[in-house]
Amino acid sequence: MIFAGCDVGSLTAKAVIMKDNEIISSAVVRAGIKPEESALAVFQMALGQAGLHMDDITFSVGTGYGKERIPFVKRSESEISCHARGAFWLMPSVRMIIDIGGQDAKAIKVDDSGKVIRYVYNDKCASGTGRFLEIMADALEVKLEDMGSFSETSEEKITISNQCVIFAETEVVSLINDGKSSCDIINGLHHAMANRVASLAKSIGVSEDVVMTGGVAKNSGVFKALSEGLSVPVKPLNGIDPQLNGALGAALLAADSI
Repeated sequence: MIFAGCDVGSLTAKAVIMKDNEIISSAVVRAGIKPEESALAVFQMALGQAGLHMDDITFSVGTGYGKERIPFVKRSESEISCHARGAFWLMPSVRMIIDIGGQDAKAIKVDDSGKVIRYVYNDKCASGTGRFLEIMADALEVKLEDMGSFSETSEEKITISNQCVIFAETEVVSLINDGKSSCDIINGLHHAMANRVASLAKSIGVSEDVVMTGGVAKNSGVFKALSEGLSVPVKPLNGIDPQLNGALGAALLAADSI
């Protein structure tokens, strides 16, 4: 039997296909304004990589911002359930998952069986999300994917005091005009973002092992800053693109349904 998960977020759409408890294909695409089109695009890409057709899928589960508009899935599940399921399958020692997506940030605690016991999320403000970094990258005229490496060369500690994205952007412009290094500003932004997410996680109690998922987990600067903010090491998910964790969890939940 073949199972699939599709995670349609605000910025990207992801798909994972599994057979015999192994990932046989996966895909990530930039999301468009119509979730159903993004879902079909990423799913067809994953099917093509596996040499499969839609009819070959035994059961599929959808999740993410656009989960109710994925036309081909049999059921939808919350992002909380999917991220917990995926992370625990990859790393049974995990007790907290921090997911930073395009439009929200989540902290999820699980017990030693992988069951969700507490969670909290922020979806009311862009600070602490991937969108925050996108806006700041534009303000600094740097590529989003380069921000992690830039922050690693920072030599001066800069504190970004504004939590609001709009005010933080104004603060960044002022720092640029004051002649501050882009690397130092980026490092300051990473710490400001990480501290906000760390506060979210601390509100439900931090439990090791902690892993970070979502596209922002690819940013080494945020990864390091979050470890400092939590005062515990944040571990990467082994063997998978961190953006795929939600789709992986959806595929596992699809398998659990049979």
